[in-house]
Amino acid sequence: MDEVSYDGHRFRRIPRHSFNRSLELDTLASENLEPWPHLNELVQCYKADWVKDESKYGHYESITPLPFQNQIFEGPDTDMETETRLASARQSGIEDATEDDMPTTSGRQPSDHLGESPLPAYEPAFDWESERSMIYGQRSPETHLTPYGSGLKISVKVLSLMFQAGLVEPFYGTICLYNRERREKLSEDFYFRVLPSEMQDASISSENHSIFSLDAPSASVCLLVQLEKPTTEEGGVTPSVYSRKEPVHLTEREKQKLQVWSRIMPYREPFAWAMVPLFDNNASVSGGAASPSSPFAPSISGSNSHESVAEPGAKVTLNGKVAQYPNESCIIVEISNLNKVKESYTEDSIQDPKRKVHKPVKGVLRLEIEKHQAAHVDYDNISESGSVNESIDADLADSAVTKGLSNGDNGSHSGHSRWNLPEKKHARRNGTNVSGDDPDLGADDFNAFDFRTMTRSEPFPQLLHCLYIYPLTVSLSRKRNLFVRVELRKDDGDVHKQPLEAIYPRDQGAPLQKSAHTQVAVGARMACYHDEIKLSLPVVLLPQQHLLFTFFHIDLQTKLEAPKPVVIGYAALPLSTHAQLRSEISLPIMRELVPHYLQDSAKERLDFLEDGKPVFRLRLRLCSSLYPINERIRDFFLEYDRHTLRTSPPWGSELLEAINSLKNVDSTALLQFLQPILNMLLHLIGDGGETLQVAAFRAMVNILTRVQQESADGAERNRFLVNYVDYAFDDFGGRQPPVYPGLSTVWGSLARSKAKGYRVGPVYDDVLAMAWFFLELIVKSMSLEQNRLFYHSLPLGEDIPPLQLKEGVFRTIMQLYDCLLTEVHERCKKGLSLAKRLNSSLAFFCYDLLSIIEPRQVFELVSLYMDKFSGVCQSVLHDCKLTFLQIVCDHDLFVEMPGRDPSDRNYLSSVLIQELFLTWDHDDVSQRAKAARILVVLMCKHEFDARYQKHEDKLYIAQLYFPLIGQILDEMPVFYNLNAIEKREVLIVILQIVRNLDDASLVKAWQQSIARTRLFFKLLEECLVLFEHKRPADSMLMGCSSRSPDGEGPTSPKYSDRLSPSINNYLSEASRQEVRTTPESSYLWQRVSPQLSSPSQPYSLREALAQAQSSRIGASTRALRESLHPILRQKLEMWEENLSAAVSLQVLEVTEKFSVAAASHSITTDYGKLDCIASIFVSFFSRSQPLSFWRALVPVFNNVLSLHGATLMARENDRFLKQIAFHLLRLGVFRNDNIRKWAVIGLQILVRSSFFYFMQTTRLRVMLTITLSELMSDVQVTQMRSDGSLEESGEARRLRKSLVEMADEEKTTGLLEECGLRGSSLMAVPDGTTENRWSWSEVKLLSNNLLQALDANLEHALLASVMTVDRYAAAESFFRLAVAYAPVPDLHIMWLLHLCDAHQEMQSWAEAAECAVAVAGVIMQALVGRNDAVWNRDHVAALRKICPMVSGEITGEASAAEVEGYGASKLTVDSAVKYLQLANKLFSQAELFHFCASILELIIPVYKSRRSFGQLAKCHTTLTSIYESILEQESSPIPFTDATYYRVGFYGDRFGKLDKKEYVYREPRDVRLGDIMEKLSHIYESKMDGSHTLHIIPDSRQVKADELAPDVCYLQITAVDPIMEDEDLGSRRERIFSLSTGSIRARVFDRFLFDTPFTKNGKTQGGLEDQWKRRTVLETEGSFPALVNRLLVVKSESLEFSPVENAIGMIETRTAALRNELEEPRSSEGDQLPRLHSLQRILQGSVAVQVNSGVLSVCTAFLSGEPATRLRSQELQQLIAALLEFMAVCKRAIRVHFRLIGEEDQDFHTQLVNGFQSLTAELSHYIPAILSEL
Repeated sequence: MDEVSYDGHRFRRIPRHSFNRSLELDTLASENLEPWPHLNELVQCYKADWVKDESKYGHYESITPLPFQNQIFEGPDTDMETETRLASARQSGIEDATEDDMPTTSGRQPSDHLGESPLPAYEPAFDWESERSMIYGQRSPETHLTPYGSGLKISVKVLSLMFQAGLVEPFYGTICLYNRERREKLSEDFYFRVLPSEMQDASISSENHSIFSLDAPSASVCLLVQLEKPTTEEGGVTPSVYSRKEPVHLTEREKQKLQVWSRIMPYREPFAWAMVPLFDNNASVSGGAASPSSPFAPSISGSNSHESVAEPGAKVTLNGKVAQYPNESCIIVEISNLNKVKESYTEDSIQDPKRKVHKPVKGVLRLEIEKHQAAHVDYDNISESGSVNESIDADLADSAVTKGLSNGDNGSHSGHSRWNLPEKKHARRNGTNVSGDDPDLGADDFNAFDFRTMTRSEPFPQLLHCLYIYPLTVSLSRKRNLFVRVELRKDDGDVHKQPLEAIYPRDQGAPLQKSAHTQVAVGARMACYHDEIKLSLPVVLLPQQHLLFTFFHIDLQTKLEAPKPVVIGYAALPLSTHAQLRSEISLPIMRELVPHYLQDSAKERLDFLEDGKPVFRLRLRLCSSLYPINERIRDFFLEYDRHTLRTSPPWGSELLEAINSLKNVDSTALLQFLQPILNMLLHLIGDGGETLQVAAFRAMVNILTRVQQESADGAERNRFLVNYVDYAFDDFGGRQPPVYPGLSTVWGSLARSKAKGYRVGPVYDDVLAMAWFFLELIVKSMSLEQNRLFYHSLPLGEDIPPLQLKEGVFRTIMQLYDCLLTEVHERCKKGLSLAKRLNSSLAFFCYDLLSIIEPRQVFELVSLYMDKFSGVCQSVLHDCKLTFLQIVCDHDLFVEMPGRDPSDRNYLSSVLIQELFLTWDHDDVSQRAKAARILVVLMCKHEFDARYQKHEDKLYIAQLYFPLIGQILDEMPVFYNLNAIEKREVLIVILQIVRNLDDASLVKAWQQSIARTRLFFKLLEECLVLFEHKRPADSMLMGCSSRSPDGEGPTSPKYSDRLSPSINNYLSEASRQEVRTTPESSYLWQRVSPQLSSPSQPYSLREALAQAQSSRIGASTRALRESLHPILRQKLEMWEENLSAAVSLQVLEVTEKFSVAAASHSITTDYGKLDCIASIFVSFFSRSQPLSFWRALVPVFNNVLSLHGATLMARENDRFLKQIAFHLLRLGVFRNDNIRKWAVIGLQILVRSSFFYFMQTTRLRVMLTITLSELMSDVQVTQMRSDGSLEESGEARRLRKSLVEMADEEKTTGLLEECGLRGSSLMAVPDGTTENRWSWSEVKLLSNNLLQALDANLEHALLASVMTVDRYAAAESFFRLAVAYAPVPDLHIMWLLHLCDAHQEMQSWAEAAECAVAVAGVIMQALVGRNDAVWNRDHVAALRKICPMVSGEITGEASAAEVEGYGASKLTVDSAVKYLQLANKLFSQAELFHFCASILELIIPVYKSRRSFGQLAKCHTTLTSIYESILEQESSPIPFTDATYYRVGFYGDRFGKLDKKEYVYREPRDVRLGDIMEKLSHIYESKMDGSHTLHIIPDSRQVKADELAPDVCYLQITAVDPIMEDEDLGSRRERIFSLSTGSIRARVFDRFLFDTPFTKNGKTQGGLEDQWKRRTVLETEGSFPALVNRLLVVKSESLEFSPVENAIGMIETRTAALRNELEEPRSSEGDQLPRLHSLQRILQGSVAVQVNSGVLSVCTAFLSGEPATRLRSQELQQLIAALLEFMAVCKRAIRVHFRLIGEEDQDFHTQLVNGFQSLTAELSHYIPAILSEL
């Protein structure tokens, strides 16, 4: 379509396309229409170009959206990172090519911002059109009415005609659309002719297509093809040769005769006809196999055909050739059932069942038929049940029609025609332009006029003024060869005058002709015709103009010359009386013409055939858009002419009557002439008198209302009226003054009358309903005037200046506007929808005026509106106000609007911000949401507008909206009152504003007050909370029901909580349609969803499932997401990820700016704590963030700590430091290696700051230890192996790796570079010095401390399953935890108390008491360190003697641990006393009373200092009882032992860390060797698997580990004795514990021994002379009682004793025992009894005869015979001396015994004496000297 720009900017001329190539216009243009103004108006209507206002519906050019990247989050699919890297590697080739061509999104460098803008990800499918369409009362443009109707177009081209007999004479034919049910022609005829090859070059005369229009497919519509041929020669070759069976071909003679005859015979006769049905009569089948009976499916345009059972006239078969083009809709039809006719016929009689059926012609006519869609129907997406499919299945022969060419059943049909698909079609078919004419159909194509145009209720599309004449029958009394000639004559004065050239030729492009003739009806009394003759009518029908029909008879025999026709008679028909009739007319036939034959006076002179009967029957069809059939319209036109030409009386009442009677015109006629009538009424409103103006205005209102109601298509703006305003109305092309002043005046006065309370009748409501039309007319009239005024004088490229309205006109408009506002206000309260529509119309009025008049004048209207609707008004009024603002602010130049005063900025934006904020304070939820939506859509519109991509533009826009942030900060409760969705909308706008603001403006937000600055950061924190990306992946994997059921019903499915609400609509739409998009990284999906490749996936079914799911009460966002197509779901997730990333990066960027501003102290904030920075950083770290964010965070974190480290690391900010430390450690556990590395750098930055500001890391170590402890409760440090046992988890391994890397000097430089930091970033060099305070050794120490804690936790966790079985290991793990957390007193104490509880459960009282002492020690140390207690260093040293674990160093570390929730505040004297008392209680349970005494001595000073005498008394009482208990223990004849000790050795790899280690176990005193064996076997047997067994080594000899069996685990258990401090280990005596003097001292042991006998001759057992002894001394790590039940052996030494030394030792031991008993002083006589008993026991073992084997056996072994000679003399002397001493002591003891015994022991004494004597006698054999000695 040629579109000429009307001016550089605003209007566009759209030329009219005439229907039949302007033949009418040519004739009309040549006539002078001045005497008929209405005709002039009508012709102008159809002739003038359309004028379209290009800016009316807004204009928006958006930038190309940026592609989104996959964001990588920590989670189960962290490995995606690798995959994405691969994807980008694959795509880099593609991207390299396109990267340079990518337009930058704005003038800025990408480095200005840390990330992309969050808005595109929030609104990723932003569609300005669809957002606008949701505005209430939104205007939508109409496509202008096409000149050829709409719906379906079918083009037909004749390809060939072939007969079996051969083609030697020319054939002619017509094709038209025909309704075979109603027997009615639907279109005019298309003529074609087929010439024999020798008569012309090509086989077909016309290459043209004929185009037929159809409203809707119907089964009864078909193509009627009629063929004619030269009239048959009498006696010549008859047409039957074409249908005869034998001979098939024409003979040479027949050919010659036919050729000669056809050259001399110009007249034709009918030959054959055929009907080609275009559509099935079975429309209900959808998408099935094609029906062979027709080329097109009825459902192609969405409407069903009329069900009818009509005789199908053509059989269609498809020969399986599939069209090459997917959109091909072209089909070749071969018609083989041409019905031959014998006589002339009318079209009505074709289907007459009485007619004889003739033989079919043996020939084929080939047609090419193609369908074209009209432009405004979107046939690509007819619903899935429709018949338009995407692909043709080439496998099925007849499925070529799945293109929607046909639908229906496959039944067989009679007839013989065949449909072919063309094999080689060019791709030039099937485009359709908006104008409705197909650009592919050539300019010469014949558009067959659609007769239904004349009956449709719609305005005439173009100038039509012609008459179709159909002669039907002539009945004469005798047979004739009759034909009729038709002419148009101007008058009847001169019979020989030439007729007018008014008849359309049959050949296209030829000039109009003077006459046309019908076919010849051969030899017929009743001659029948089916010809159509088209006549161009004169503009004005004069009474004299008439049609003249001449009847000829022709002789069909060849004489010497060609046959001449003979006139038989004439018939005449005056046009003016009959032109409007469509009915049939019968006329008599005159024999001769006489002058003035039309007049009644000539009737007598005329002679008629057949006695003047009306024997000639004909039918007329008038098709005119100039000549109204309706009388009232004709009257109006007539009166209009008289008024315009001033020929009517001055009062003009006839015109008023005519105007008023328009309301009674029937709607079809009214619509057909709608445009000219409206033009004329506007003309009258423009320049008529007041009465006339009002009448015309009222009539116009009436007409508009009727049009709106009677042709309702459901739209609020009727499409005919929209077309009139948008296209047709051109304000009389400047030929008359503009319409708007008159229109505003007459409407304004009506409105004022109403406002004053006058009765204005019901018309006023109609005016309001149609206000949109009048307002749009006024606006178009203004803008056309503005255009005409400035068009020629304006330099190129400049904008048209605003139109200066006359003062009076603007005042009228103001008043009118005011009245209409009042109406809106009044009617809204009644809740009428009319008011809301009127409100939208007024808004659009302002919207339009902004482009035409001075904007400040429009602002007066806007401000008038705002005053009327001020404040928070009624809900419905407020809704109107929002709609008003929404419309006005959608103006293209909204951003560039001025303020009301020259000094102000944009007036509209300030009003908007004010009102939106008011709305958020409103109670109505829907309005709050609407207000938020308006803002976001506006923001998107600016952001994506191609005009505003420069940095300064974006800055200007941000400054426009910046006051909004101020308002929110001033009234935060309003913000908090919004729901989550609304908050997100507001926050995304705030982020967008802040993003584009310059630093200077941004700083203003922070300069007012500390509280306000805090609130600003609260908003940023809200952003992080509301836009955090919570991975759906985890829930996606599980099919369980959602945890968060959505309350919303199926009305608004929610696919995403985080993205803009409009996304939900987008996804609903998208899931209805087939997903054709390819994802940005398509290969990812091949893994995720293999089912994508199957095209049959029923997306509609998916959506149905989703809807079904969402209609359940627990409908969830997740269920909906799962119902999405995978590609859509991937898109959705990618958008959400990008949104989250962009928001976080944006907030980070603002935080960095804030940090820089705070460094220069240019803002107001709490500089003491910098809580804004602290809280936002904690918020960053605690949320799930993508990789890109962590990458950006590290440098920012580094800068912030460099600038503000002193404040942020200070005591006041402990909480911040602790949380940051916690999150950095947490990041160190992440699977994602990059994030983990950055966490390591983060930790190092903290360490650097600690060195820089505090010169050491003590406090930071405490922090990290605390946070590590907290992290351990979150981290899964163990994981289950397949065999059910536990092992270290990946998380623990990664954390360990991070902690190691933290102290790894070599790797750090590389890591820093990766993070974009300089290598020197970790140097801590204070200003003015050169000393670097950073110390790697200290960092290593810190790292090791943390690793120790991690290991202790890990070990503790690994023991979880055996905690209850292996109590030793459990206690050790608690102990290790206590040691690991020693830097933090609270944690240290906590684990010690756990350990204490564990010991108490095991009844290990001494160990439990040690734990209590250790706790008290921690507290005491802290108190001594703080110098605030009764104790001093000596007391701590005393405590160390009881529990050596108590550290001797008194440091300030405890005070360093003062952290929120942890710290020295709990370390008080009272708590120390509490734990000391617990220790005291536990020690007394263990009967270790000497420890109790020491402890009480530490408690007493406390009570002394407090003068708590009661407590002191209690303490001393307790002390007394303790000392008594000690005394009792020591005086007991049976020596007191507090515990037994066992050495246990472990050998075997199943023991793990214990393998090849020895421990000393401390057990209760009643535990024997067998008990402990059983206990340990029970513990370790459970650890053996099937391939290992447990074995206990029965003796205590040294074990050689490499000689043991590999698949057996060995335990070696030996009882050991504790060694006193002063004991001589080299003594050969046997050890008797009670002989030692250690009972007085504290029982603290760290060395143990055991003796093992052995022989050197390899025998396991030998006599005394061979029996050696090995004494093994063990040293443990620490002393017993300890915090644990077993201690590792760290040192082992052994001594060997020879057999004789053994013997001497044995004898000396006994001697010592007796002497000890004899010499021990007894305090009183009462002690005699116990002494007697112990003496008796020892004596009995020494001298009783039955046991003297001991001493005797020594003599026998060493003093008799050979051994005596083997002994060295020294040894012999020693042995004899020992024996002599032994005997002497025995003798003394017997004497003492005698003194002590009473009567009852006399016998025993006698036995002792006898035994002694016999022993002496025995010994004298070996030692003769013994007798003399004793």
